Amino acid sequence: MRKGGKAAVVGGVFALMVGGAAYGVHDFVSAMSGDGGGGTGASVPKSGPPDRDEVAETTGKFFAAWEKGQATRAASYTDNAQDAGALLAAYGDEAHIGDVRITPGTATGTTVPFTVKATVTHAGESAPLTYRSELTVVRGRTTGRALVDWEPSVVHPELRDGDTLVTGESAQPPVEAVGREGTVLTKEEYPSLGPILDTLREKYGEKAGGTPGVELVVRHADETAADTPLLTLAKGRPGKLRTTLSAGVQAAAEKAVKRFAESSVVAVKPSTGEVLAVANHRRDGFNAAFQGRVAPGSTMKIITAAMLIDNGVTTMNGPAPCPPTATWQSQTFKNLTGLRPNEGATLAHSFLHSCNTAFVKLVDEEPLTDASLTREAQERFGIGRDDWKTGIVSFDGSVPASGGPDRAANALGQGQVQMNPLNMASVTATVVTGAFRQPYLVSPELDGRRLARAEGLSASTAAQVKQMMRLTATQGTAAEAMAGLGGDIGAKTGSAEVDGNDTADSWFTGFRNDVAAAAMAQQGGRGGDAAGPIVAAVLRADS
Repeated sequence: MRKGGKAAVVGGVFALMVGGAAYGVHDFVSAMSGDGGGGTGASVPKSGPPDRDEVAETTGKFFAAWEKGQATRAASYTDNAQDAGALLAAYGDEAHIGDVRITPGTATGTTVPFTVKATVTHAGESAPLTYRSELTVVRGRTTGRALVDWEPSVVHPELRDGDTLVTGESAQPPVEAVGREGTVLTKEEYPSLGPILDTLREKYGEKAGGTPGVELVVRHADETAADTPLLTLAKGRPGKLRTTLSAGVQAAAEKAVKRFAESSVVAVKPSTGEVLAVANHRRDGFNAAFQGRVAPGSTMKIITAAMLIDNGVTTMNGPAPCPPTATWQSQTFKNLTGLRPNEGATLAHSFLHSCNTAFVKLVDEEPLTDASLTREAQERFGIGRDDWKTGIVSFDGSVPASGGPDRAANALGQGQVQMNPLNMASVTATVVTGAFRQPYLVSPELDGRRLARAEGLSASTAAQVKQMMRLTATQGTAAEAMAGLGGDIGAKTGSAEVDGNDTADSWFTGFRNDVAAAAMAQQGGRGGDAAGPIVAAVLRADS
């Protein structure tokens, strides 16, 4: 849908719509009252939840006015006449929805489900529209009237605050997104790709060579968000957009995240940087796999270990004692329950058992400074420079230079460090090949964008960290999750404590041959509990 056109928005200017019946000054003033509704109210307002008759009467009047296109009158039966009036006016004026017929279902208390059947007509094209929604009737605070509890979703379940409905020529031509093998990728087949496919269309529709159609869309309040198509009146000619996704790996990722709430996963190809899969299972629909900003827990020890080796502090077989506790600038750090102390431990031993205290003690060694971990992340792994161009919006990770207790906490993937599965999959991919290759979802050749660069790891550092990840996958904290996987495998677990949450976030990253994957499950527990099985399932798919 072309941006910049006239559209009434929830919370915007009150749109007054003239209905078939006379609507006088008294009604208008009443509609602007504190409860959003008409009428002067009884001298003693009613209290308590509306009864069955009041629910039926209010919904009946609201539906009748809505059907007739009387936006202001319909809005007067809600508890927010201004916002309701604006959106209901846009329903007819901007969305061109008419011939509205509303059929209420059986009420459950004060909540009434209903079905809307209508016709969308624009530029000589028309199409039937059918959908279901629901509303709740509440008691007005000042008048005691029974009123519709106003939410944009009453008008359409896809609407949120600030959104509106618009019908017109598509902002971008439709695209047929295909995977690396030529398989067509649809939101019906791969549900968590829905928002990503909308974004790809918004960004690459014209470049893919299609022609726009006419459609009804949700115009979001967030101007950076792509329109959400609801109904096509006239099909445009789709352009073909080739992505780096693998249909098989994507299918496995979709299935894997469904097992755990608030989970996300990304898989990349280390030899090229191509993203093979991205999936999210979240109530809010947020692409946390690419845009999340949360602590990654002990998966961060991959970067920390590389920093220790690169700065000559220790080596894979060098000392990294694992005491019961370690204190850094007045803050005491402990290990996970059940980990035995080992004062003679090597870095490999402390890494594969995820010993926090070993890493806390080592970050105090010369020549390390508060900025050492930041430099390692930026210069070797390409993390935290805000220059990735994946093809869609993404967050590149953040490892700020931190003093005080946060210097030690950062080394453990806590403190001020922020990551997402895309970042950690890339970190693992860098270890696999020694080279940083910026992940991408759409080839830079399509739009000429320049991918980010970084030095990568020395052959020695890459070999040592990769071997420690192999040991972790076969003998350490990741062994259970990675059991049964053949080929060259490695992994690292993590659990991140988040203030206010009783359960830690579960993190896991691993590789198998030329595939690297990382996952998180918020409040999923230890790394091997939730994120581990997700990553293992994705790695198993690419066989």
